Amino acid sequence: MSVDLGKYLSLYVAEAGEHLAAFARDLVVLEDAARTGAGASARDAIDSCFRHAHSVKGMSGSMQLDGIGALAHRAEDLVDVFRRDPARLDAAAVDVLLAAADALQEMVQAAATGANPAADPAMAERLAQETRRLEGVGGDRGAAPREPPPPAPARAAAGEEATRRRAEPPPGARGLRRVPVEVEIAGSCPVPAVRAFLVVKKLAALGAVASARPPVDDLRAGRIPGRKLAVQLDTSEPLQAVERALAQIADISAVTIREPDEEPAPAAAPAAAGREPDRAEASRTVRVRTEILDGFLDAVGELILATARIREVGKTLLPQGTRAPLDESVDRLHAIVKDLHDKVMAVRMTPLALVTERLPRAARDVARKLGKQVEVEVRGAEIELDRAILEELSDPLLHVLRNAVDHGIEPPQQRVLAGKPATGKVVVQARRERSRVIVEISDDGKGMDPARLRAAAVAGGALTEAQATALGDREALLLACLPGLSTAGTVTDVSGRGVGLDAVKRTVDAVGGTLELESAPGAGSRITFRLPLTLAVQPVLLVRVCDEVLGLPIAKVHGAAQVELSRLDRSRGAPVLAYDGDLVPVHDLTRLLGFPRDDARDDRAVVVAEGGDGRVGLAVDALLGQQEAVLKPLGVPLDAVPGLSAVTVLGNGRPVFILDVQRLLAA
Repeated sequence: MSVDLGKYLSLYVAEAGEHLAAFARDLVVLEDAARTGAGASARDAIDSCFRHAHSVKGMSGSMQLDGIGALAHRAEDLVDVFRRDPARLDAAAVDVLLAAADALQEMVQAAATGANPAADPAMAERLAQETRRLEGVGGDRGAAPREPPPPAPARAAAGEEATRRRAEPPPGARGLRRVPVEVEIAGSCPVPAVRAFLVVKKLAALGAVASARPPVDDLRAGRIPGRKLAVQLDTSEPLQAVERALAQIADISAVTIREPDEEPAPAAAPAAAGREPDRAEASRTVRVRTEILDGFLDAVGELILATARIREVGKTLLPQGTRAPLDESVDRLHAIVKDLHDKVMAVRMTPLALVTERLPRAARDVARKLGKQVEVEVRGAEIELDRAILEELSDPLLHVLRNAVDHGIEPPQQRVLAGKPATGKVVVQARRERSRVIVEISDDGKGMDPARLRAAAVAGGALTEAQATALGDREALLLACLPGLSTAGTVTDVSGRGVGLDAVKRTVDAVGGTLELESAPGAGSRITFRLPLTLAVQPVLLVRVCDEVLGLPIAKVHGAAQVELSRLDRSRGAPVLAYDGDLVPVHDLTRLLGFPRDDARDDRAVVVAEGGDGRVGLAVDALLGQQEAVLKPLGVPLDAVPGLSAVTVLGNGRPVFILDVQRLLAA
């Protein structure tokens, strides 16, 4: 009997990708250990690399993707050399393993399209040669790399026979004992047989599988009665090692491991109210396509708008004294919908680690090209953001990191002469502040020179000499975000073309965040992203301009003041407002939007908001208050109108456009 493996493909691609990403991350840790001579202290990272390579091999075998499985097996052989003797660890082997990780990632992506990619013979030979080279260095010189597994049909035919041959411990083996292992697959697991097969493969790495019930062939065919697996394992490893190995596998609700002479424990009574043990609760997870979550969130947003509309309609249809039952019902409905929205948002929240885990590898690759030494430290990777924001944040973080390594961190000899460690350091730190997430990328490099930025802006025609001279150092640093501006002496394949920070700033602004730059010559630089937790529902400040109601994201608003425009000081012919120790240029929002104005009203409210090059004041007719808004993207042709970023709907059914201040001022 055969089983259709196609339905497991998306699960395989997702999990294999996660294992390979973690594999590459651990390799960077190992490379640092090899460089500092601390190979013996890298045991945890070596074991982790081995587990990830072994998992990819086993998963690929169960999916009959033999090319991926064979290459993963070669990588596993090489890691096993370090595993047996950490002193053999060196940077050359890590280079080969990183190349193998990239090749495996490409093969997994090819498998996602339905292909069955073959292993690259050149890559497999590189791994084999590196394994043979290290096998001759100290330690167990007689050991040889294991042969890759035979093709799936051969494995299927020989599977049960091999299991029977392993029923007795190998001749001459010492310290082996037969350990009974019983595993129950969680009820929420969509592929219990595949998960059980991975359990068998994981146990086989710790010894010899004497028997398995159901047999391996049944697991390959998708059969696992009762979602329970019983394995007899001949191993010399301690029970804790078996527990740790199985803890790496998801969707396992219960594990029982007994010493060889231990009697089976009586069956535990069912948990009260049908609850599973805490371990089962922790492993009950379900993968959901992001499109489904997006649609779900849109539907909840429409419910919020519909609830507000019902409240407004009730005010017009019922007299004041008779609305109490309706108001109570609407309040109850609003509370339920808000709770539903919060739960959907909790599902969409994703740890920052999703985008930061690749940064050490990226920094390592850039540093190697430039002959530099860089260490990347990530703090607060557990902080969660809306998935939609996190996806947009990936490229900006990578841009800033590459700039830090290329422009910020000096070559080792220069750092030593300046009294710094030869290895530069980049710290990526995230923290939560109320309804915002702050992400900082700092380095201990040479810093940015405001004078050079001013000169580059003048040379590029972005500023006049007088304008550049009038800028303070804080404003001058933001010149680095101008399109096309670069202070790099040479253009490389890493950077120097003036592309990067301008794109970073546009992206951060587009998700409702702000970017800040700090730097001191010789002491390094810090770039800060201030980001909202979510894009779906944001607090906005409603303002009135002529007869129109408009919204400004609260995240972009610093404050407001009631003033008489004619009494404001002027600079270069334009009014300026003294705010928070600074002079803020004031723009009339009526003129910016091209609205007709019949009166010459002088008494106006000025909203101080974040503009493209710092704070700006926007003169409006009235402040209408703050409101939680369900933001909707603009469609054609409104998405082409400068200054508009989104639209929301008030409870009375009136649409309100949300302004993009930076684009509005640039139009």
